[in-house]
Amino acid sequence: EVQDQLSNVQQIQATEGAFAAILADESVVAWGDLGDGGDCSAVQDQLRNVRHIQATYTAFAVILAGRSVVAWGNPDNGGDCSTVQDQLKNVQQIHATEGAFAAILPDGSLVAWGQSESGGDCSAVQDQLVHL
Repeated sequence: EVQDQLSNVQQIQATEGAFAAILADESVVAWGDLGDGGDCSAVQDQLRNVRHIQATYTAFAVILAGRSVVAWGNPDNGGDCSTVQDQLKNVQQIHATEGAFAAILPDGSLVAWGQSESGGDCSAVQDQLVHL
């Protein structure tokens, strides 16, 4: 049961219908509506040494200790970062809108994914997104 796993919670985020918490051992527990990120079983083995969590309307993304990113939940709202995974190295911060995530990299550049109408496609302004 989820309640039994919820001790030593360090950080928590919410989507429309789910929660995800980082525990003291740097693992993650998610619960709630499965379509809103309440099921992280597909990426559970990757959710180790989690340092930061962020949420869109129906997806979660985390930064791991090695500064890589893992996402889950509704793929349309950022729950699938596979198209930009190779760019998500040494991520400094993640921010979110209702349907997209944006990650800031060490050189100040930005990588975005999720719904383009929610900011998930920054290609039109990519050349302006430096030294953030």
